[in-house]
Amino acid sequence: MKASETYDIDLFKADILQGIPDTLPPKRELGDDVSHAPSRKQILSEDEKRLAVKNALRYFPEAWHKELAGEFAAELLKYGRIYMFRFKPKYPIYARPISAYPAKTTEAAAIMLMIQNNLDPAVAQHPDELITYGGNGAVFQNWAQYLLTMKYLATMSEQQTLHMYSGHPMGLFPSTKEAPRVVVTNGMMIPNYSKPDDWERFNALGVTQYGQMTAGSYMYIGPQGIVHGTTITVMNAFRKVLRKGETPNGKVFLTSGLGGMSGAQPKAGNIAQCITVCAEVNPAAAKKRHQQGWVDEIYTSLPELVTRTQRAMDDSEVVSLAYVGNVVDIWERFLEEDIFVSLGSDQTSLHNPWAGGYYPAGLSFEQANTLMVEDPDLFKSKVQVSLRKQVTLINAHARKGTYFFDYGNAFLLEASKAGADVMAANKIDFRYPSYVQDILGPLCFDYGFGPFRWVCTSGDHKDLHKSDTIALEVMKEIQDGAPEEISQQMQDNILWIEQAEQNKLVVGSQARILYADAEGRMTIALAFNKAIRKGQITAPIVLGRDHHDVSGTDSPFRETSNIYDGSRFTADMAIHNVIGDSFRGASWVSIHNGGGVGWGEVINGGFGMVLDGSEECDRRIRNMLFYDVNNGIARRSWARNTEALFAIKREMKRTPELKITLPNTVEDKIIDNLF
Repeated sequence: MKASETYDIDLFKADILQGIPDTLPPKRELGDDVSHAPSRKQILSEDEKRLAVKNALRYFPEAWHKELAGEFAAELLKYGRIYMFRFKPKYPIYARPISAYPAKTTEAAAIMLMIQNNLDPAVAQHPDELITYGGNGAVFQNWAQYLLTMKYLATMSEQQTLHMYSGHPMGLFPSTKEAPRVVVTNGMMIPNYSKPDDWERFNALGVTQYGQMTAGSYMYIGPQGIVHGTTITVMNAFRKVLRKGETPNGKVFLTSGLGGMSGAQPKAGNIAQCITVCAEVNPAAAKKRHQQGWVDEIYTSLPELVTRTQRAMDDSEVVSLAYVGNVVDIWERFLEEDIFVSLGSDQTSLHNPWAGGYYPAGLSFEQANTLMVEDPDLFKSKVQVSLRKQVTLINAHARKGTYFFDYGNAFLLEASKAGADVMAANKIDFRYPSYVQDILGPLCFDYGFGPFRWVCTSGDHKDLHKSDTIALEVMKEIQDGAPEEISQQMQDNILWIEQAEQNKLVVGSQARILYADAEGRMTIALAFNKAIRKGQITAPIVLGRDHHDVSGTDSPFRETSNIYDGSRFTADMAIHNVIGDSFRGASWVSIHNGGGVGWGEVINGGFGMVLDGSEECDRRIRNMLFYDVNNGIARRSWARNTEALFAIKREMKRTPELKITLPNTVEDKIIDNLF
């Protein structure tokens, strides 16, 4: 039993039902037991600062305003935000069994579980600031919003829907049992107000937030959520560069980032059977991943790292090595020492380059955190100098044969803005591909394969093990009749689920992820629901996915980077995805501005669905999961993507009710000389 589980369950339920407390709780001091978000730059005018405090005080009774006003003003001046630390609950926050939550509906209790998992210190990057990952991916803007939301969820009926405005619970509205229990939006800005400084300003005012992808939609499951996609990417990247008969053993994959989702990289490298060298400037983040078993060894000395890497290469090892320091220094030293890097990437949070997402070479972690607040212009200049140097070094490695790919974190985008030598000869495209362009787009998304995930709400690992067994049986059955075009995808995913237990992927909730297409997702979900109905799985299961998927996200430099008909800068797909899921059976839906590539650069949508074992749930599974995937395949097929055309034609043969507008192809010679 965790020490945290000693908190009295009846007191926990009473605290949830209370919401904003009746009496003003004592002021709290921040501890150093968890990682804290860097202070944000001071961007508000004096009038705007007063407005920010006024906005924060509206959550509380007038009698508290005088005391809280000064406290909130001090938070704003120190941190650049008002987090309301005083109101963080006393009880430990983690995903309890669903039965522990006071609720009138199963769906609401499941959502409460998912929210708490997103804020579990073992899962969240900066839990006290309500940030799950990515440096600014928030569940809520402040603790008052958390308290109110949990109370609303605990008291809502099946005839109500909770509407969430960028972390703020606007309230419970009458609806129907068939409607989503929660509708979430994050950062839905008027288009001309979606620049990075707009986020800084309006977030500081307390009127919007950056929900990332699965932070503000309550669907984050720790670094496991990205391990599978990273594993698929790394395995297929090696397939592109290795000669016949070669294996990844003893080959170097060099990257950076051990924070939120980037912490998945060394684990993925181990599964892909290579040497992973991953830099992380934050010692606490590196230590956390090492303690969790996600990285094998930690080094603070660059010479020691070089020696260890060379030995691993000589012995054809499979090992992950963390370096506490800047990745630019590794790129430079490996070039000097002639250490061949087979694969290179970067997973620092460059969607957030000026506020802790990227740390420039030449500054310590502490120096950078100070400079970004005290002199943001100088900090920005140093980031751009560092990006230019990093790209110069990567280019030198690439000339020696390194396959470098952008992992969708806006690395190439921000490097180009910094004036780095990262553009292709046509001055339009980047010289290095996005991993979606080369790998996940054509191999997975166009065929409908994406990050299907589930959480066992009992909190019992036996239920997770049972769900793994069910998913494996389903995948093997589907594989028998699968066409050759998706045989590799099927085999990779079967291997993944076979090894899931031994790879110890769980952090936080009892969750799993598996890349599957519409057929796989529906069949697995129906099998789960049947197992719940029969008592073989002891409590409901929450279904979801990363927004980084076939259909949920319009992102021209990542998810839709392999769309070449000119529509990659449109966001119709993501909007239709959320609207379509909402009336086909989702328990909650979310739509966000921002995500892994930056504020104003992407629109992404997600869902959650609670499987309760009912026959009605069977209908919702078939209806919603089918649409959730095929909406994206249809859009990709209209863009003339060959793999998506194959997939949608195959689906139309199986499903007569599905009728999709298909493109007619045009021979290039007909249009080549028109203009």
